[in-house]
Amino acid sequence: MKHTLAVLVENKPGVLTHISGLISRRAFNIESIAAGYTEEPDTTRITIVVEGDEIEQEQVVNQLSKLVDVIKISDLTAVESIQRELALIKVKASVETRSDIINIVDIFRASIVDVNRETMVIELSGDETKIDALCQVLDDDHGIIEIARTGKIALSRGPIPAKDQ
Repeated sequence: MKHTLAVLVENKPGVLTHISGLISRRAFNIESIAAGYTEEPDTTRITIVVEGDEIEQEQVVNQLSKLVDVIKISDLTAVESIQRELALIKVKASVETRSDIINIVDIFRASIVDVNRETMVIELSGDETKIDALCQVLDDDHGIIEIARTGKIALSRGPIPAKDQ
């Protein structure tokens, strides 16, 4: 099972390295990791998706809690949350295939952010399954040249911020 953890940490150099190193040293696989500053400039929010059972997830949380730069850890797997990724997808696009690609992009509510004589770059944000579905259609019908994905970011629903949960 995949677990999504929101980890609030001090905004200092090397903290992300400590966290990812700690998780990898314990042989837990990081599915995705995304970091950025929060509404408070001295705090960084790291969203980590790890694969494992409940016991393994608890071990990850316990290990992370020991780091002095960690302020708060919230498991967003068990609570209602909004989870999104951003993907940039470069596909083969000739003059003959452009209109078909535009139709596919419209169906997925994605947008085209770059076009040249041979390729198009498509931007899509959404949940993992939506991005996977668009990639599958584009790859089957037109051929994907390159993909860049951010990894998951997430916020819990409701008025209570992660630092107060």
